[in-house]
Formats: sequence, structure tokens, C-alpha cells
Amino acid sequence: MKQTDVVRLQQYLQGKFDHDGIKLVQRPQAKDSVELMVDGEFLGVVYRDEDEGEVSFSLSICVLEEDLPD
Repeated sequence: MKQTDVVRLQQYLQGKFDHDGIKLVQRPQAKDSVELMVDGEFLGVVYRDEDEGEVSFSLSICVLEEDLPD
């Protein structure tokens, strides 16, 4: 993912959720995605997709059952 995409998307997510603790971190082995971190904790992966000249981003969040309240 291009650094300009990462910066723009991070700013968008921080504004949308009103949370400056949202950070997007490059993944060394995967150039089409970044890790979504919230207050230093891994929350998911954001993927970049380009189809017929249109670019979109999709967010995949993983929540382990053991992390949920009883």
C-alpha cells in the first residue's frame, strides 16, 4: 500500500472514530495491506483493492472469543 494511502486512510479513520490512538502500520511481507492498531493493540487488517481504476479499502477485524466479556 502506498504511504500516501496509509496517511490519508489513517487520518480518515482517526476523524471518523474521533480517536487519535488509531494507527496504520505497514506489513513487511504484505504490500497490499496494513495492520490496524488502536492504542498499541492489534485490531485488524486493512486491505487495498483496485478494480477497473477504482480504489477501495476493506477492514477485517478479528475478535477472539476469549477477549469477550462473560
